[in-house]
Amino acid sequence: MEPALKEDADHIGLVRTHESVFSASIKRRASFALLLLGFAFPKAALSQEEHGRILKEKFEAELQELAQGFDGVLGSQIIDLTDGTTFGVNAQLVFPQASAIKIPILVELFRQAERRPGLLREQRPVTASVQVGGSGVLRHLGDGSSALALEDHAVLMIVLSDNTATNVLIDELGMEAVNRTMAELGFSNTLLQRKMIRPDASARGEENLSSPRDAAALMALIHRCDLPVSQDACARIRAILEIPKRGPVREPVPSSVPIAFKPGGIEGVATVWALVGLPDRPYALAVMTNYGTNGNEAVRDVSSAAYEYFYRLARSTTFGARVPLEVIREHRVRRP
Repeated sequence: MEPALKEDADHIGLVRTHESVFSASIKRRASFALLLLGFAFPKAALSQEEHGRILKEKFEAELQELAQGFDGVLGSQIIDLTDGTTFGVNAQLVFPQASAIKIPILVELFRQAERRPGLLREQRPVTASVQVGGSGVLRHLGDGSSALALEDHAVLMIVLSDNTATNVLIDELGMEAVNRTMAELGFSNTLLQRKMIRPDASARGEENLSSPRDAAALMALIHRCDLPVSQDACARIRAILEIPKRGPVREPVPSSVPIAFKPGGIEGVATVWALVGLPDRPYALAVMTNYGTNGNEAVRDVSSAAYEYFYRLARSTTFGARVPLEVIREHRVRRP
C-alpha cells in the first residue's frame, strides 16, 4: 500500500476507535444516570407518602381533640369514599339516634317497594290516632282531612323530620322489617325499637340506636348504590336526603357542595348521618353525642374538620398541588 493511503487508513481506524470508546462512555454514563433515577423515583414517591401520612395524622389528632374536649361523650366515623380510608373516634359505641334513625326507615320503604309495585304511590290518611307532637306539619292537619302517598310521607319525614309521617311509615313497614334489613346489611347495632315521641318507651330502654361505624357504612352503601334496591330507587333515596335543609353538619360546607343527610336531636343527644358530595373527594360522616350540653356545636366542629381535610385532598396532584377539576379528571382517565 502506498504510504499516503496507509496513513489515511490508520487515521480512519484511529477515529473509529475513539468513536467506539466515546460511545461506550456515553452508554455507561446513561446507564449510571438511569440507575440514579431508579433510586430517586422511589425516594420521591416515599417522601410524598410521608406528606400524606402527616396530613392524615393531623386530622386524626384533631378528631381526638374534639372528642376529648366535648363535655359529654362523642363518637365519630368518617370514610374517604375515594380510597376507603376510615377515621374513627369511639366509632364502635352505641348511641341514641333521635331522628337520624329515619334513614333506615327510608331505606326499608324503598326495599319493600321493590317487591310491592305501586307501594310508594299508595296513600295513607292522616288521622288523630297517628298524629304526634314534635317536629313536622302533619300534626296540625284535621283528623282524616288529608291523605298522602307513602313517598310523600317519606319526604316529610326526612326534610321536615315529621314525626307523624315517620310513625305512619313505621306502621306500614314494621319495626322488625327495618331491623332485619339493617342486620342483613351488617349493621347489628342499628335498631328501631320505638315510634317517635315515646318518652315512656325511651325510659324503659326501648331506644332507637346505632353506632358511628354502622351509620357511616350505611351512607357509604348509599353512595355506591350497594343496597337491596334498584339503581333508580337508590338514586331517589339519595335525592330525598339531599333536599336542602338546615343542620350543623351543613353549616361549614359551601352550599355548592351537596350533602345527603339526616340530623337528630333530643335532650342530651345530637346525631347526624351524612354523605358529602365534595367533587373529587366525597366522604361519609357520622357524628353522635350524648350526655352533653351542646352536641350540635360538636357536630358542626367535626363537620368543619372533615371538610377542611378532604378539601385539601380534592383536586390535588401526587405532590400536593391543586389543579382544576376538569384537568385532574382528564389526567386520571388517561393515566395507564
